[in-house]
Amino acid sequence: MPLYYFHLKDGVDTLIDAEGVELDDVEAARTSALLQARDIISHEAIQGAINLAQRIDVFDQADRLVCSLKFEDAVEILR
Repeated sequence: MPLYYFHLKDGVDTLIDAEGVELDDVEAARTSALLQARDIISHEAIQGAINLAQRIDVFDQADRLVCSLKFEDAVEILR
């Protein structure tokens, strides 16, 4: 099973995922990135401030970028 790494970027700093996660394919990695972003957003909402400028970059075992998810694309803002 392929290994994927989920690096969190906030525009200034990068939190590197050194362990990675085994997933079936790139689509499963995209879904995992989406769920991780929504989890982070939910925790930020409890604190009272959501940073939508963040993103998760997903890399494969060969250190190739396979997808990137902006937090602003992880949720729909309704007013």
